[in-house]
Amino acid sequence: MRVVLAEDNVLLRAGMAELLRHEDIEAAAEAGDVPALLDAVRRTKPDVVIVDVRMPPTTPSRGLRRHAVDLLSGGAQGIGYLLKDRVLGPAELADAIRRVAAGGSAIDPQVIEHLLKRKRSDELLGVLTPRERDVLRLVAEGRSNRSVAAALYLSEKTVEAVTGRIFAKLSLSETADSHRRVQAVLAWLRPE
Repeated sequence: MRVVLAEDNVLLRAGMAELLRHEDIEAAAEAGDVPALLDAVRRTKPDVVIVDVRMPPTTPSRGLRRHAVDLLSGGAQGIGYLLKDRVLGPAELADAIRRVAAGGSAIDPQVIEHLLKRKRSDELLGVLTPRERDVLRLVAEGRSNRSVAAALYLSEKTVEAVTGRIFAKLSLSETADSHRRVQAVLAWLRPE
């Protein structure tokens, strides 16, 4: 089996190539950036491409969550998404590579857990109207009802009513141990 390794850390890339060699997987090419990766894939036509999601050129604001969502949005066949610090050893990595090459998938359980939580949060917020989302977005910025009302050209009473509907739709109740406004903001922030 032949792979292309794309990792900007030269030492880590060389170490992975050596470890895979011991598992009868050939590193047909190695790349340290995206242009070199694309060139290597065109030249070698590998069975699998192993890519570090944070390779240059990259934008620091994009996180692993966004990469996982983008990668897996079309299905998981022939795709692997493993976290470096959670791969237990060369044999586990080799097994994942072989599964992906055979059209299967190898996805870290932590990534799956995150995606499921995101889906639940998106579904929860999906019950809100566009106006309720606008109010919640401004509340999440730390604005008072007066500030939200001014920004959306509403009365404070309307903002209070909309906020009440948000709490009801999100099933948030005020208790001695929790604050509905904070819980609503947390629900808004989770999907991102």
